[in-house]
Amino acid sequence: MGVGLYGYSQNATKGKSVYMQTCVACHQATGAGVPGAFPPLAKSDYLNKDVNRAIKGVVKGLNGPIVVNGKKFSGAMPAQALSDQQIADVLTYVYSSWGNSKKVITPAMVKAQR
Repeated sequence: MGVGLYGYSQNATKGKSVYMQTCVACHQATGAGVPGAFPPLAKSDYLNKDVNRAIKGVVKGLNGPIVVNGKKFSGAMPAQALSDQQIADVLTYVYSSWGNSKKVITPAMVKAQR
């Protein structure tokens, strides 16, 4: 079942609210991250290459080195205590922002990665 244009827009709007509460401190309002500390979400090859990996990162957290847009980051991101809907919304927002690939993430996709 697809998400219509209205649903996509609504999910991205809700996702922005989640982002501003949960993600902005590290990844910044522009999605640029903090050089050398927190990877960018803007135009992120890491996110755009594998949506399931992105979902797992939010659900289960990330630990250890990753390479984003050719730069190595060795920090940790804790698992986020968010519902499947909140994770779907925030990732839809991220994918709809900052030059990313416009993917729509659904709660079912998130549930499958738990």
